[in-house]
Amino acid sequence: MTDLGGFHDTVARVDLSAGDVQYEGIDDEDAEKYIGARGLGVKYVFDQGPEVDPLGEDNLLAFMNGPLTGTQTTMSGRIAICTKSPLTGTVTDSHHGGWSGARLKWAGFDGLLFEGKADEPVYAVVEDGEVELRDASHLWGRGVHETRDQLEEEVEGAYGKNLSVMAIGQAGENEVKYACIINEDDRASGRGGTGCVMGSKNLKAVVVRSSTKMPQPEDPETFKKGHKQAMQVIQESDVTAPNEGGLSLYGTNVLMNVTEEMDGLPTKNGKYSSTKSMSDAEGDGERIIDSEKVSGENVRENILVDEPTCHSCPVACKKEVEVQAMHKGEEMNVRMESYEYESAWALGPNSGHHDRDRIAVMLDLCNDLGMDTIDTGNTIAMTMEMIEEGKLDFEDSIDWGDSEEMIDLIERIGHRETDLADHMAEGPDHLAEEFDAHENSLAVKGQSMAAYDPRCMKGMAIGYATSNRGACHLRGYTPAAEILGVPQKVDPYDPEGKGELCATFQDMHAISDSFDICKFNAFAEGIEEYVLQYGGMTGLDVSEEDLMTAGERIYNLERYYNNLAGFDGDDDDLPDRFVEGNENAIPAQGASEGELAELDQLKAEYYEVRDWVDGVVPDEKLDELGIDVGPGTGVSMGDSGAAAPGDD
Repeated sequence: MTDLGGFHDTVARVDLSAGDVQYEGIDDEDAEKYIGARGLGVKYVFDQGPEVDPLGEDNLLAFMNGPLTGTQTTMSGRIAICTKSPLTGTVTDSHHGGWSGARLKWAGFDGLLFEGKADEPVYAVVEDGEVELRDASHLWGRGVHETRDQLEEEVEGAYGKNLSVMAIGQAGENEVKYACIINEDDRASGRGGTGCVMGSKNLKAVVVRSSTKMPQPEDPETFKKGHKQAMQVIQESDVTAPNEGGLSLYGTNVLMNVTEEMDGLPTKNGKYSSTKSMSDAEGDGERIIDSEKVSGENVRENILVDEPTCHSCPVACKKEVEVQAMHKGEEMNVRMESYEYESAWALGPNSGHHDRDRIAVMLDLCNDLGMDTIDTGNTIAMTMEMIEEGKLDFEDSIDWGDSEEMIDLIERIGHRETDLADHMAEGPDHLAEEFDAHENSLAVKGQSMAAYDPRCMKGMAIGYATSNRGACHLRGYTPAAEILGVPQKVDPYDPEGKGELCATFQDMHAISDSFDICKFNAFAEGIEEYVLQYGGMTGLDVSEEDLMTAGERIYNLERYYNNLAGFDGDDDDLPDRFVEGNENAIPAQGASEGELAELDQLKAEYYEVRDWVDGVVPDEKLDELGIDVGPGTGVSMGDSGAAAPGDD
């Protein structure tokens, strides 16, 4: 049991097979070691054992908030969903914003742990410290938006609009491996297939109804000092200052033109390092694709209609848009939230086009089906390239840049309607294995990379390779330093020092993900602001070193889980086309001409910083960080932490 501030000391353990709900407290030592949200959620998943089938009844699906969630802390509206990924086979955590996390906290919970499988579809209603399972048979087969609307009618009460719906669409029901969970604001827990796990459990939605009872800090003066300091640095930052440009003015898509300019925007399945270099190569300088047409600046000028925000956020990075796009001779009217950088890139330039309005239609469709936009776009781009090379021969073929056909293909993937769509629903690793197409994949550990070219950003190269949940820009967001100069500018092309930079960012983000606060606070705040706000809320007397050690502990626990699931240094890889010395490598063009990722050098430095042995966490490191691997964890390292991963 824990009496730390910021916690209710209440977690609901829901056995879907039995239809039973039990309530339990949180181990005090675990709360201090793993903070909350991501860290504590991963610990619950770890304790379930790393050998579970991701789609089996024993896999745990944990909805977790942190000690700062739903408080006055800036950008504290996040929620973490932790599980074993069906896409990667690794532990994964996927976060979304809006109001879901805050409302779960206000409803009296630190987390919801779902295990088992319901005989028939159900949804969970969370309110006033209780969880109730209700029949969802009438919702099965419906998209996220219709499900949300129906549940808002069904779950009525005195709290009016203080309601959050976290639901899956048809993609989750059909176990598309990169299916995700979407809330009422179209915020997505997108990565790793969390929606696929939810679908495998016949859990259609989680509905949270709450009043607004914001947790109060144990040490008000310390918290107040930290909050004031945090607000000041946020308002002074070029990236986060409200209404001063950057994220506030253009949203995440502020990065489209910036990344293109530095020749680091992967284009046409990463064959090119920018839309300009592609046009130079294939169009004799004529712009075949122009990333500016899908940039934040273009969106703001032409299709922006609203700028909603998440709980306790002064930045308001969400950019709601409305478009009218022609599709098969008919006009489609779409209003959707929000036009994000990674999504626009994956479904746009990386798939060979810059059709801004049809991208909005695709984003809205992905949200309704409940599919991760990054993996959807990358899988389509991979498929286009495989078709071009003659590796696929299906009726529903698709050419580069066919934005109209992409809309129908996304629909078919979500429903697994055709043989090609069924293969694509399994993800990039399946396509690579089934059709001998490893050189066409932009995935690491089964998950597709994001909109930063690892040939041009060497911190991102090692970040993709060593991310504990597969290729990911958010485990250690080194573009903050490589592009934006936060906390200081570093040369993106220089591999020296990038292992240490990446590890530091990874540990810092493990902390913020466990609080759970938005990544964007890190463009302004640092460890000093974290210590004051966390210590003030919980009442703990923590130092900067204590908190950094907690971040390192969380990252090592995740890596250790993956080791036991069979992953080691050989899996810390990059797509063939980006790696120095690989016969399938494609050097970057334009301003980044000739660049490739020096992966061996990057890994050697990174492992030295981490004290890992070929990607494996040794026993000495586990002991140093106080990671318990004894009875009750469901796993054992055997004789040596440096032995082959998976030894029990």
